[in-house]
Amino acid sequence: MEPLHFHSVLMLCVANSARSQMAEGLARQIFAEDVVVRSAGSKPTRVNPLATLVMAEVGIDLSGHRSDNVLDIDPTTVDLVITLCADEVCPMVLADAQRLHWPMADPDRPDEPRAVQLGHFRAVRDALRAKLEALAGRRQPEA
Repeated sequence: MEPLHFHSVLMLCVANSARSQMAEGLARQIFAEDVVVRSAGSKPTRVNPLATLVMAEVGIDLSGHRSDNVLDIDPTTVDLVITLCADEVCPMVLADAQRLHWPMADPDRPDEPRAVQLGHFRAVRDALRAKLEALAGRRQPEA
């Protein structure tokens, strides 16, 4: 895979409630101050409490996060867009940004027992961490 050059990344999904919020928290930890990280959705709702819970398990605090609308993001400030939708139609950003698509099933399945739901959230969290760590290895800062 070729290296990617970016200083800012936007994580996108529909509700900006779980996948993109977890990706934002993980990316901030992995990239630290080197990359500006944000998340948004096309139909933002609220940060899912189970996302906040499973991220706290790995030392990442989402309690201050809120769901943002992709329309509120200035596309000229984004170098890389990562869409996380699997079965839904992901929002689009009209920008000259590089794009990656990491389809992840929505972990929010309220009809399942809480322990099973937490397992879904943990699986998405861990998959996102692996992808973001691999991305960090591909990132080439501009000289």
